[in-house]
This record gives sequence, structure tokens and C-alpha cells, in this order.
Amino acid sequence: MTTMQIILLTILSGLIMIDFMSVHLTVHNTMITGVIAGVIMNDPQLGLIVGATMQSYALGLNYFGGASIPNYQVAAIIVVALCKGDVSRIAEVTALVGIPVATLTVQLDVVGRIINSFWQHQVDAVVPSGDLKKIMIRNAGGLLTWSLTRAIPVFICLVVGPSLVETLNEMMPAWVLNGLTIASGIFPAIGFTILLKYMPLKGNIQYLIIGFVLAACFNASTIAVALVGLSIALFVYQMDKNNQAKLVTGISIEEEGNYDE
Repeated sequence: MTTMQIILLTILSGLIMIDFMSVHLTVHNTMITGVIAGVIMNDPQLGLIVGATMQSYALGLNYFGGASIPNYQVAAIIVVALCKGDVSRIAEVTALVGIPVATLTVQLDVVGRIINSFWQHQVDAVVPSGDLKKIMIRNAGGLLTWSLTRAIPVFICLVVGPSLVETLNEMMPAWVLNGLTIASGIFPAIGFTILLKYMPLKGNIQYLIIGFVLAACFNASTIAVALVGLSIALFVYQMDKNNQAKLVTGISIEEEGNYDE
């Protein structure tokens, strides 16, 4: 791993919260973060796989009511960097480093919120004066605080390098490693379960059953199941559109008939 790659990945991790607190266009999305990290590490495919894996962990999670949640974007950056281009190491690196760091970011998020409250009070004190320069500087201080809560753990892991995985593998008891491995396998199921709780399943349970049968009984790929779902969605949309058109046409005819009378 080169010095430039470490710098770029650290900057990428710092941009996560800035994007989250502003435009929501790029690296706040876990999959996009993984792809960009993969491009920096000269392996976009690895970045896409890691980003998609971490995205499945994060499904259904959000900052509801100011809650702090694991930051899987940070985990994606670290896993992409430490895998050294080897897709077969994703599960190992995720269990040893990715999940622990993502969990650590929950506590760092709390620290960031506490420090950020200081900057917000500084902004409140300057607002009556109308000094835009001071307001912008203090707001920038808040953004910097949020960024450092993500950039610091990434920088430390990248400086230590891939040897961190081997060191942890040697130091960590087998039962802890087994537990982390099991947890990394359970998290996607938890993410999908939370996501399903948000979805209107009562009126659409038939589509969930179709997807489950395709995946479980026919070993259909995710893309195949998604395309079937897209086809059904387009069919239902077209049916609703036709029904609305018929309803509008019927009303028009009735109104025309009333005018004739």
C-alpha cells in the first residue's frame, strides 16, 4: 500500500460525514464508498463486492432520533485496503477488522456529537453579529470533527497495514474469531429483516414469496431475481396506469352523456 493510497483513503473516509450532512450524493452510500476505495486500490471489482457486502449489513439502519449506528462505509474502506486484492480474504478481514471498527465508530460518533455541540454553541454566539466568515469557520470546525471520527480509525488501520490482520489472527482466541465470523454472516440477515419491516408486505407478500422460491429452490442469482421483480413491477405499474385511464375515460363519457341529455 503506497503513501498516496493511504492519504486518498483517509480523505475518502473523512468525506463520509460531510456528504451525509450536506448533499447525500456520493460516499455516504456504502456501495459507492467501496467502489471508490477499490478504484484507489486499483481493484474496482473487489471494491464493488466489499461495498455490496457492507451495504447488506447496513440495510434498514439509519440515524433515527439522533441514534448512533455502525459506520459500514469506514469498514468497507478498511476491508478493501487490507484484502490486498484477494477476494477470498473478505470474510476474514471483515470478521477481524471490519466489524470491530464499525462497532467502534458508534462510540466515536458519540464523541463527535459531543465535540460538535461545542462548535454549534460557538456558531450561536456569533450569529447575532452577522459575521459570516466566523460562522463559516465554526461550521467548518464541526465538519472537521465529524470527519476525524471516521478518518482516524481508517488512518491507523492503513498505517499498520495488512499485517494487522495476521497479528489479530494470531492474538485472538479461536472462540472470539468464530463468534465474529458467525456475526459477519448474520448481519446481512438482520439488515434484510429490518428492511422488510419498513416495506408494505401485507399487500405484496406474494412477490416476496416468488423471490424466495426463485432464490431458494431454483438457485437464481440476485440479478435474475431483481430482473423478475422489475418485470412484475413494470407489469403492475402498466395495469394500474391502464385502469386509471379507463376510469378517467368512463367519467368523461358519463359527463358527455349528461351534457347530451
